[in-house]
Amino acid sequence: MRIKKIQLKNGYKRFHDLTIDLGDNPKRIIALVGPNGCGKSSVLDGLMFHANAYGQIGDKGNKDYKYHSMSQLPNYNYQNIDILFSNGQKFDLIRNEKAKTGKENTIFSFRSSYRYNSNLKVSQSQATPDIRLNNYGATSASDIDDKMENNYRRLYIKYNKYLNDNDCKPSEAKAKIIGDLNDSISKCLALTITSIGDIESDTGTLYFSKTDHPSEFEFNVLSSGEKEVVDILLDLYLRKDEYSDSVYLIDEPELHISTSIQKNMIIEIEKMIPNECQIWITTHSIGLLRALQDELCDKSDIIMFDVNNQWAKEKYLLSPMLKTRKNWQEILATALDDITTLLAPKRIVYCEGRDKPAGDGSDKGFDAKVYNTIFESEYPDTLFISSGGNTELDQRSEFAVAIIGKALPETEILVLKDRDMASGKFVDEQARQEYLNLNNDNHRVLRRYEIENYLFDEVVLRKYCESNGHTFDKAAYDALNLDILNGDIKSKCNNIKNICGVVGSINAEKFKIVLSAFLTFELPIYTELKEVIFDRK
Repeated sequence: MRIKKIQLKNGYKRFHDLTIDLGDNPKRIIALVGPNGCGKSSVLDGLMFHANAYGQIGDKGNKDYKYHSMSQLPNYNYQNIDILFSNGQKFDLIRNEKAKTGKENTIFSFRSSYRYNSNLKVSQSQATPDIRLNNYGATSASDIDDKMENNYRRLYIKYNKYLNDNDCKPSEAKAKIIGDLNDSISKCLALTITSIGDIESDTGTLYFSKTDHPSEFEFNVLSSGEKEVVDILLDLYLRKDEYSDSVYLIDEPELHISTSIQKNMIIEIEKMIPNECQIWITTHSIGLLRALQDELCDKSDIIMFDVNNQWAKEKYLLSPMLKTRKNWQEILATALDDITTLLAPKRIVYCEGRDKPAGDGSDKGFDAKVYNTIFESEYPDTLFISSGGNTELDQRSEFAVAIIGKALPETEILVLKDRDMASGKFVDEQARQEYLNLNNDNHRVLRRYEIENYLFDEVVLRKYCESNGHTFDKAAYDALNLDILNGDIKSKCNNIKNICGVVGSINAEKFKIVLSAFLTFELPIYTELKEVIFDRK
């Protein structure tokens, strides 16, 4: 059974008029994808609203017009939801046909995102309604979906029935009843169900083992994510025989579950659900989407919900997304939300220096290390990268703008050059400004000759000496007669070391990187350097 088209009209929840049309050959998996608050769960609510008009699913009670009607219309009812199945029939006809075998309530199998399973300890036996009645758990997307205890009782009954009917050993019954379930669980978690306990002995819970755990432990010890996986897979395992021609509605199955497990779980969900069924899921999970992009690509359709749509005002027709590279990038960007922005730098500054990374992947370039040290406090979202000499810097920065600019459109890419950019010719302030005026806005040029002209400034050296208990030799510094703005003073590192009272041989680059930590925000030269790079002055 598969849904072909659904229409939510006349102001259902957040939608003025929404139609989802899956075409003549709807896929097995329909993923409703988009950020929080875009209406994905409301689509599942619409399906349930229509179904519950014929007979309530779950045990939470049907919600009235205040929940379902955008305009709070008291006479708003299920007829505002149209559902068309792939065989051309509507819901009522499908239900009438299923009623002949007592399965009229198995058209939909529903799980809300509020799956509550924090504790499982059953101490008394009690009658459990036939699972085909579908009368426990959530009724709408906002309900708590507490199925775990009922499902444990069903598993317990199933195990004991098989044990008695077949007069077999408990180990044989366990292998038969929970073997397939364990197989699915183990594909997602490093867990195995070892026992289903004994209600009469007050041990009515599931027991598990782990390879790194010395003894078995009960369900209540599992993490919230592990409980979620067990809960979902157990529910599907118990339903698969009676719900063999149904539509499974699962709201955000990824909650509390890590990305790698999310991917494995949706693969196991698809395996567990019978072939004649359709699966509708709402998600913005990168793990689930990766599975839909790769392993389940041919079986799935993606319906993208654009958060910018005016759902409450305009009429929309959504159809499956074409699986182009561009569309997948948009989908995955939605799944990542602002994580990409958090992980990616807000700004990349290409500067001069050795462009080959060290063996550990770190930047070998001296300039990049210095700039990253200077600005790491005020600009933690800026990354300086060495990109070779003057010519390589231009070439590689252009490549970066073209490639990184597309992959990370929110990332700004700048090019920072020393003032010796004219092949050793003197470049005064007028020539520097002319260069900036004739090049793209992402280009920057130092006001001083190169970075050493900032590091060897007297104010930086004095701060270094004060911090390390050294005496700054003012007379020797003046005697060097450094042209701190325009001179090539890189070769004076040994002299600077002596002026700062550093004894013994040192690594010149290491010494200058240490100095960069003292070029701090309260110094005028820090402001100058900051304005050059970040304000293009």
